[in-house]
Amino acid sequence: MDPGILRQYLYDHIPLSQAMQVEVLSAQPDGVLLTAPLPPNINHQETIFGGSASAVAILAAWSLLHVRLQHQGISSRLVIQSNTMQYELPIAGSFTARSYLEPDADWPRFLRTLARKGRARISVSSVLEFQGQQAGKLHGEFVALAPEAP
Repeated sequence: MDPGILRQYLYDHIPLSQAMQVEVLSAQPDGVLLTAPLPPNINHQETIFGGSASAVAILAAWSLLHVRLQHQGISSRLVIQSNTMQYELPIAGSFTARSYLEPDADWPRFLRTLARKGRARISVSSVLEFQGQQAGKLHGEFVALAPEAP
């Protein structure tokens, strides 16, 4: 998917992404790479606010599923069910969030379950990086719902 198309989708449908000045560097079916600057996400310690770091990590993970489903022509509603976030280093500037499917994620099974039951769950992770170092990691469980599912 063209990064500009994904960025505009996020801005139109998840307005927080625009307020945080999230940019899409790459949007591929095997991973999405987002970036965000310090100024709109700053905390009282002049580092990235933890909620902003978590939000960008969730956006990257959510976007990966969005891109993969769009790539396969599948329409669905995506929501996060649960997540854990680990903060490893303070982030004092622009940072990235790179998403990927968990190694044990079974994409074909996810698609079969979505088609058969109208809902399916899958694990996605995002790694936050700042100045070439891993600064945090998100593990999320996401649910895809068929458009007609309640």
